[in-house]
Amino acid sequence: MRRVLVLRPEPGASATVNRARARGLDAVAVPLFEVEPVLWEVPEEASFDGLLLTSANAVRHGGEGLGELRGLPVYAVGAATADAARQAGFDVASHGDAGVERLLASIEPGLRLLHLAGEDRTVPGDARQDIQSIVAYRSREKDGVDLGDLKGVVALIHSPRAGARFEALVELRARSSIAIAAISGDAAKAVGGGWASVDAADSPSDEALLALTERLCNKSGPR
Repeated sequence: MRRVLVLRPEPGASATVNRARARGLDAVAVPLFEVEPVLWEVPEEASFDGLLLTSANAVRHGGEGLGELRGLPVYAVGAATADAARQAGFDVASHGDAGVERLLASIEPGLRLLHLAGEDRTVPGDARQDIQSIVAYRSREKDGVDLGDLKGVVALIHSPRAGARFEALVELRARSSIAIAAISGDAAKAVGGGWASVDAADSPSDEALLALTERLCNKSGPR
């Protein structure tokens, strides 16, 4: 069975590994980044109609300032983000599992949304809502990452930044047996070339990415 390399930061890495193993995949976590909080100033709650959360990391690392915003309904990308918000005492007005663009397209235009974001953030420029982003956390590159034996692995790429980092870590001559499973087209583009294959998931969700990974593992190829 092909080994599956999960490169996203913890605790998401372990969650993905557990989901992969539930599918019978031989998955291991080798995070390329560590998530850490960023000091941020809490704006006036009354200036916004809702809180946009595109990652559970905003809740995990948002700190005490989150308490001043609990009166705002949450619009969350992903079930894990929605669950983290509920556990932190927020009401979730809506959540979607197909990316921030689909979520924003499904909710009322004109809303004033506060986006608690990561330092490496992306919000659609053509959103119908008025979105103000504040950085509440960042992903820092881990030093001394040991990727182990990469021959025949399927590497899961959860973001364009992870794709670029993986490309930088793996020499061109070592890529020919490695299959890339990316969560989006942008993440797939970021890994560059020379790989055995590069495929993007049908939708930007962990479940779609793991479904793609399972298909790649079931294909004949390097072991």
